[in-house]
Amino acid sequence: MDIFQAIIIGIIEGFTEFLPISSTGHMIVASEFLGVSQDALTKAYEVIIQFAAILAVMLIYKEKMTFKKTKLWTKLFVAFLPLAAVGYIFKDQIKALFTVETVAWMFIVGGIIFLIVEYFYEEKESHVSEVEEVTFVQAIWVGIAQVFALIPGTSRAGATIIGGLLVGLDRKTSTEFSFLLAIPVMTAVSGYDLLKHYQEFADANWAAFIVGFVTAFVVAYITIKLFLVFLERFTFVAFGVYRIIFGVILLMVI
Repeated sequence: MDIFQAIIIGIIEGFTEFLPISSTGHMIVASEFLGVSQDALTKAYEVIIQFAAILAVMLIYKEKMTFKKTKLWTKLFVAFLPLAAVGYIFKDQIKALFTVETVAWMFIVGGIIFLIVEYFYEEKESHVSEVEEVTFVQAIWVGIAQVFALIPGTSRAGATIIGGLLVGLDRKTSTEFSFLLAIPVMTAVSGYDLLKHYQEFADANWAAFIVGFVTAFVVAYITIKLFLVFLERFTFVAFGVYRIIFGVILLMVI
């Protein structure tokens, strides 16, 4: 992987990781078009840029990274458990799903679900409007919704945001809970991949890795900030439409 490829994939990771449009799906497609093989070295690079994305979230929500927020982090851990259990048990079956065609169909399905949920969704005073107020039951249901993100193209952010909307969180709280839930999820996934592929770092193009890390961090930080501003005025309809169009285009070109 050269520096140009590292920058492009770093931008894609940083921009898509926290939006409901599937970072994994976009990176699979980007790798195909850039001619980047999905080998162990590429997996090692993905670990690097995922850590960059995690760091961006932690910096933005640094006020929640304290022992005073133990109850919140307990809820986030509870929400993390369904994905961890199902992902570990069915990891081999999940790997078999990693194809561009699967990504395309899940983009379309996810987009339709977003449009349906937004059509029936109404902002109510009863909706949870602060992430600390999310209950343990709501956290569990969001965690169950997150399991669907194991299918490539579904989007972890998309699944958790939809789950949050369905159990009574408002748009902003659903999104922030999704951001924070990414920390234990991505730390676990990246840590597991790091243990599997640590030997590949010896042969890595470290210049490309460092440039990719910085790129992913900066883009993720800016994207999160802008996304929160976007949600103050708009709904998720645009993301549903984008997913459907992107999925259809993929099916036409594969």
